[in-house]
Amino acid sequence: MGLVLAAALGASLAGCSATGGKRAEERARAAAEQGRPAVSTPRWTFAMVTHAGDGDTFWDIVQNGAKEAARKDNINFVYSHDDQAQQQAQFVQNAIDQKVDGLIVSLAKPEALKDVVGKAVRAGIPVITVNSGSEQSAAYGALTHIGQDETVAGEAVGTELNRRGRKKAVCVLHEQGNVGHEQRCAGAKKTFGGTLENLYVEGTNMPSVQAAVQAKLQADPSVDAVVTLGAPFAPTAVKAKQAAGSKAEVDTFDLNASVAAGLEDGSLGFAVDQQPYLQGYEAVDLLWLYRYNADVLGGGKPVLTGPQIVTKDQAAELEAYIKRGTR
Repeated sequence: MGLVLAAALGASLAGCSATGGKRAEERARAAAEQGRPAVSTPRWTFAMVTHAGDGDTFWDIVQNGAKEAARKDNINFVYSHDDQAQQQAQFVQNAIDQKVDGLIVSLAKPEALKDVVGKAVRAGIPVITVNSGSEQSAAYGALTHIGQDETVAGEAVGTELNRRGRKKAVCVLHEQGNVGHEQRCAGAKKTFGGTLENLYVEGTNMPSVQAAVQAKLQADPSVDAVVTLGAPFAPTAVKAKQAAGSKAEVDTFDLNASVAAGLEDGSLGFAVDQQPYLQGYEAVDLLWLYRYNADVLGGGKPVLTGPQIVTKDQAAELEAYIKRGTR
């Protein structure tokens, strides 16, 4: 009798759970279709402050993810950026002064942001770091870090260059002092069986970038691979290669529509995707989960969003997502 009752009770509870879950999904779907949040929590304000320069399409994709999560989570999302660390720190201070309910910050130049991030934590503002600064994130008091391990991503590039039979590569760094960029090139150098040299360029001046890459390829015809560290720089490197009369393969970190087109037409060899949409989306969503339920993901380790090597074949599969700005 007891077993029958228990079985019946279990079936009843399972049925309620299944029904409740389905109804919750239906409510969330209906809310999204009507442009309403899917939750009933207070309208908290989350600020995101990044080291993005003007016109960097990578960060447009990060924002797309963050804004989508903010709509779902009833969040007032505020975004600011500057490629100068001092100004980025000021934006973080502004967020503290405005008493935001959560802060997302990239740590491309971590030492410049250490003090102000600490101030945010001491003010009781939960902080999540994103994209850059995974090694400093926990020490600075952040809940977690979301992004790819830059060293691991670099190592993946070195391995892929080996697979493609490359012997001499140039790693183009477009922002001096960016720890993530240094880690990428160092990681590639670690696993690459050939020779890899760093080439520092002025990333805010594309004609200068093209001239520097072109000069390097003209001076050293043995270079058979050029690796750029951001999607906007890949087409510029292709132009430099063509002007130099070089046969070097151009590869890059990050995806955008231009990179996808380059992969498909063969002007680019491969790209390293770290899923920026996911970085923005998860940063907002995890802050919401922390405010709502004190949830923290990662177990003290970064929440990884990459790397993924994307070639011509994968670019075709991702084309629709790239066009809509989510990959």
